[in-house]
Amino acid sequence: MKPFRTIGVIGKRREPHLPTLASLCLALRAQGCEVLVEDNPALSDAPAGRRVSRSELARSVELAIVVGGDGTLLDAGRSLAPAGVPLLGVNQGRLGFMADLLPEQIADSLAAVIRGEYESEERMVLSARVIRATPGDDAGADAADAAPRIAVNDVVLRNQASIRMLEFESWMDEDFISLHRADGMIICSPTGSTAYALSGGGPLMHPSLQAMALVPICPHTLSDRPIVVGGEQRVRLVVRGDETLPPTALQAMMTIDGQLSESLAPGDAVEVTRAPEPLRLIHPAGYSYFAILRNKLRWGQGPENLLDR
Repeated sequence: MKPFRTIGVIGKRREPHLPTLASLCLALRAQGCEVLVEDNPALSDAPAGRRVSRSELARSVELAIVVGGDGTLLDAGRSLAPAGVPLLGVNQGRLGFMADLLPEQIADSLAAVIRGEYESEERMVLSARVIRATPGDDAGADAADAAPRIAVNDVVLRNQASIRMLEFESWMDEDFISLHRADGMIICSPTGSTAYALSGGGPLMHPSLQAMALVPICPHTLSDRPIVVGGEQRVRLVVRGDETLPPTALQAMMTIDGQLSESLAPGDAVEVTRAPEPLRLIHPAGYSYFAILRNKLRWGQGPENLLDR
């Protein structure tokens, strides 16, 4: 594997875990690496290093090391995946499905990764855009030309601060799938299949797959079940109106990775496809996806094991 020499460091924006960042930057400089730290007001006491913006970091580094939980890595992945920058996660969160290097492993594992001793994988990510039924004044002449957003985990259609169910259509390319009455729908990547979609009863998908899962959220009809479609397909969800509400009332919302949101009106559509560039992840040598599932989801452990936690 190719060794790394120019390394970007990204911390959690509000709680950047300064001791871990300091240890990481010190270890990287000891390996002779050039270190670029994302500019962040919360890092004023961090060790010296060239501070750069996220966009400059994406243009300049060979590897980005993200210190935080899976949410921090999702945020970094959305901006760095299009630039082809691989990510290595140092887990300071609760679960750590994607950020799998522990802080105490930095000294032992980092040198091997820098030398080129690591596992590399590419994961499909999603591209989502909203197609407005009625373009606003700032939407331009063609509502279908709205800029797409990258989603590493999932794109979710959900009701917006309401206990009413949504009514919406699902389409794959030009083929009508179904009419749904539910709290919403999760469209997830294989990476996102262990996130919100798993809680909603969706299937686990191996990260090497090029596929999307459509998982209804609390459907009114119990036979409305999750379905997996190919990554080359285009999935579209169209929000239907509610005759009991004013036509202008916002009833739905699209969320990206649980971090970005956009309101939807009746007639608006959410279109999801595979993004042009995959997310590139770096893992320490010996990484196993199934070991992650066993450790994080406690596969193979009976009730007596769970009581010992």
